[in-house]
Amino acid sequence: MYLVIFDCDGTLADSQNSILHGLSVGYEAVGLPMPDRRTALSIVGLSLERAFLTLVGDENAHLVPQMSAAYRQSKVARRQSGEDFDPLYPGTREALDRLSSKDDVLLGIATGKARRGVDHLLKVHDLEGRFVTIQTADTSPSKPHPDMILQAMAETGAEPARTVMVGDTSFDMEMACSAGTHALGVSWGYHDHDRLLGGGAHTVINHFNELHGALDALLAFDGELI
Repeated sequence: MYLVIFDCDGTLADSQNSILHGLSVGYEAVGLPMPDRRTALSIVGLSLERAFLTLVGDENAHLVPQMSAAYRQSKVARRQSGEDFDPLYPGTREALDRLSSKDDVLLGIATGKARRGVDHLLKVHDLEGRFVTIQTADTSPSKPHPDMILQAMAETGAEPARTVMVGDTSFDMEMACSAGTHALGVSWGYHDHDRLLGGGAHTVINHFNELHGALDALLAFDGELI
């Protein structure tokens, strides 16, 4: 059995606008200036508190709880009003459909999002039931700690050699390497090609239509996945 684990933000869904809105609300709540777009998005993938701490520094650590609370409240309000919609990247649904059709492949999620955020994403895109294991910041340490992948493998019985982490940040790649699994980077998210390779990516793809060939190469299937 093979396990393919996906990150969410920057890998499955383009969430940059909603993330930037939430970060701006957090900064406004404590009266700090919002960083530039590139800097702000560089922390996508980390759990919320760690993300804010990375941005504001240890000297402002006391502000992180207030910033995080403001971010979460904003997200809840936007979901209730129907404003919180992150589009899937091109090819996402087709790639998931193709993998889901294989009897020897299980799908998982490992994300810095909260579980309710993942549930919302899956619901609005009619992807519920696709993923047999979902690991979030609610129950695991922030990436790049390997706990999310270790928990996913424990839940599914998958072996490291038959497990791949698919993500758009160096945090995903570092997490995969620490867990002893394959690390597959995608270039359309928040960290560039060089940073993904620097984080330990075994390979990097530029579109979802390259995913299946990359999985075949990484996992050395007994017979092709595709």
